[in-house]
Amino acid sequence: MRNQWWKKMLFSTESKQSKPVTQMPCSFTLGENLRFLKDQLQISHLTYRRFLINSHKEAEILYVKGLVDEQKVQEKILHPLMYEDHSDSFNPLATLYEYHANDEIVLDTIYDLLLKGHTILFIDGVNKLFVFSTSGVPKRSIEEPQTESMLKGTHLGFIEVREDNISMVRQYVDGQSLRIKHFQLGRRKKCTVSLMYLDDLVHGDVLVELENRIKKVDVDTLLTVGGLEEMIEDNPYSPFPQFLTTERPDTVSMHLLQGRIAMFMDHSSGVLVGPTNFASFFHTVDDYNLRWSVVSFIRFLRFAAFFLSILLPSLYIAVLSFHYEVIPINLYVSVAESRERVPLPPIIEAYIMEVTLETLREAGLRLPAPIGQTVGIVGGIVIGQAAVEAGLVSNIMVIVVALTAISSFILPNQDFAAGARLLRFAFMLISAFFGMIGIMFGVMLLIGHLIALESLGTPYGNPFSPTRFKYWGDLILRLPKMGTKFVKHQKNR
Repeated sequence: MRNQWWKKMLFSTESKQSKPVTQMPCSFTLGENLRFLKDQLQISHLTYRRFLINSHKEAEILYVKGLVDEQKVQEKILHPLMYEDHSDSFNPLATLYEYHANDEIVLDTIYDLLLKGHTILFIDGVNKLFVFSTSGVPKRSIEEPQTESMLKGTHLGFIEVREDNISMVRQYVDGQSLRIKHFQLGRRKKCTVSLMYLDDLVHGDVLVELENRIKKVDVDTLLTVGGLEEMIEDNPYSPFPQFLTTERPDTVSMHLLQGRIAMFMDHSSGVLVGPTNFASFFHTVDDYNLRWSVVSFIRFLRFAAFFLSILLPSLYIAVLSFHYEVIPINLYVSVAESRERVPLPPIIEAYIMEVTLETLREAGLRLPAPIGQTVGIVGGIVIGQAAVEAGLVSNIMVIVVALTAISSFILPNQDFAAGARLLRFAFMLISAFFGMIGIMFGVMLLIGHLIALESLGTPYGNPFSPTRFKYWGDLILRLPKMGTKFVKHQKNR
């Protein structure tokens, strides 16, 4: 019998702890403290640096090289202690934490502090350990997100530092009602998730429900904000996202003012916002920078583009396969001439073009920007023209696929647009078997799914279902804000 160790690795559900939970005794002797840590901590690039305080008292600092700013270590710790006069009762003002001998100092706590870029100080004869904030993890500059560009407004975007992201939102929304709660998730590597909300606008039951779901998350570590979203959403099998992901602080602020909750996570530039509804994926902050009439027209285009991106290829298949009599005779002659040399049925023709389009889209995303644009344009033109000349697809099919792609690009949220593209293939298959009747049945199922779907226990179809007409003034159309009516003064003649 062969050794099946790999099956144990794949199918074992037991989680291994990366480090033991051990109580650290804080001793007066510097050697005992360091000996204990060196035996217990297994951290790469852990640096020990010994020096003298006031030229006579021994001390040593611990930090992880690459995670700290060594200039901060020099300015906050080494230079003041080595070259400034200190009494025996050392109590530096720059310390972040202090742990006494009678405190419960867990080894995991020291482990996490070191991996967060803190520096730990031990002094011989002092039964304390001092923690300094010296984090120096490299971070990128603040710039506008490429996937959420705006015509007007600010050009700021989140980065991978949670504290900086929270500070950017505070520039827009701040006050006594702003609340922030922190949660530690992960067994191997702790990851901090922060909830931000306005206490006087958020619904209490929704907040409690979200906190309970976050507390139940049991993983080794969280690497992406999408992993957190998948663990706390209501229906993971739905093609539609139940949380909105954004990289813009003004978008988060807009949703906070609507009573929603924002979730910030370490090492992630994306912020989750919930609970959401169907209509919130069609709105942007830029809608409030433009005239209401222009925004109303654009929003109408977005809702129409959503249904076109799902139904247009399936309508083409259903009309040509079952209901060709609905086509006007002049247009039917043109369509017949276009499909004269095409030997494939409409469903195969549509699937070939749609799969080709999705392949080109994915290739354009993974390649560098200049090359990706070239591949998308040249590939689409060359492949489309070659397929038409070879008789694999018709000119009408190329037009339908192009309109479908443009309609999916109009949707402002990428996750929501991806769900619409996925549904397109299902509707194409239904229309090939059942025609318009199948499309109507599929639309009824889609509407029923949107009505039954929930986000943190709240209706996803709100305010369409349940119907609340008083909120329709900023739904599909954006009516003008009726402020103070200013009186026009005529000049004295």
